[in-house]
Amino acid sequence: MIVRRLPQHEVTASRRAFLRGLASSASLLALGGCTNLGATGARFDASSLSVEPTLLVATTRKPVNGGRAKPWFGPERASTMTVARAKLVPPDDSRFSLAAAGLGDWRLDAVEPVSGEVSNLLAQAGGGPDVLIYVHGFKQTFETAALDAAHLADGIRFRGQTMVFSWPSKAGLFDYAYDRESAMWSRDDFERVLQSVVTTPSAGRVHIVAHSMGTTVTLESLRQLYTRDGDTVVDKIGAVVFASPDIDMDVFSSAINRIGPLARKITVIAATNDRALALAGRIAGGMTRVGAAEKAAIERLGVRVIDASEAGSGVINHDLFLSNAEVQRVIRRSIDTAAA
Repeated sequence: MIVRRLPQHEVTASRRAFLRGLASSASLLALGGCTNLGATGARFDASSLSVEPTLLVATTRKPVNGGRAKPWFGPERASTMTVARAKLVPPDDSRFSLAAAGLGDWRLDAVEPVSGEVSNLLAQAGGGPDVLIYVHGFKQTFETAALDAAHLADGIRFRGQTMVFSWPSKAGLFDYAYDRESAMWSRDDFERVLQSVVTTPSAGRVHIVAHSMGTTVTLESLRQLYTRDGDTVVDKIGAVVFASPDIDMDVFSSAINRIGPLARKITVIAATNDRALALAGRIAGGMTRVGAAEKAAIERLGVRVIDASEAGSGVINHDLFLSNAEVQRVIRRSIDTAAA
């Protein structure tokens, strides 16, 4: 066999081609490794919050430390509502991070109270035109409510501005009555928030996800808004999702009958095996909560219902909107349908 020795210039060219191939492959691998990055690189399906981790805040809680240092806001009721921007730190979900191993999480880094109304806050914020407002439920601190809003927005890949409306909760197991009264007390301020969003020219639709006791303040505020403004606000309200709503069936039915076409925008996520709502029903005198009622009974009120009884694999099954991917897909579809 005769082996031909390549001329030196051909050897050099071959080596260069080989090195270019290695460099190209390394670049592709690097790009592939970055496709799931949060703070250090945007996914094509990333939420706006993971790219620009600033959460809008409206709260009726009394500030602590001027609202500028942890815990920022406490359980007491404030004389005036505070609007603010909260700086979040998203989990680093790169290949070698704690988040990739299931150990990372969102963190609340700082809160900056701002002057003016929610409309001013929206005008200064980045992100898409639509707004997602999360209203928390019973037994929540300000920080846990803010982080739940971040988990929700990122979990459903929401492309727009995310806001948390936080009302005064004592975050104690035996403070159910205080929390329920505080939620009702906050309804006028939440109506102001909704009014500001629907009248802000640069804002698109407002989508609302209310969890548990947050349903009470949300439904009351929608009723007041519709009573005053009528059909003029209907097009600006997008999806309204009540996740595990902690509200009496009769009270819910009465409010639904007072909000006209807004009722058609409501999706209720219910689970008959929600242990937290079973306890709440006993505290409320044996009255079944909407979030734990049978699907057919809720549907008779004229709202869309998702029965998530089979989705929960835990003991409580009260936070499926955060813990279950299929329930989050339901929320995302509700928003997409409202935006279509």
